[in-house]
Amino acid sequence: MNPDIIKSLDLMGKGMTAIFVVIIVIYLSVNLMLRLTESKKKETKE
Repeated sequence: MNPDIIKSLDLMGKGMTAIFVVIIVIYLSVNLMLRLTESKKKETKE
């Protein structure tokens, strides 16, 4: 194979991995914020 194609596939793989990691971080941070604010809402209602 052409070395340029191999380099482009390597770069594409790194980019897709970075996007996947960022999506997971955003998902975890949103879940954490929801859990933290949910306990405060329950305390104010009771």
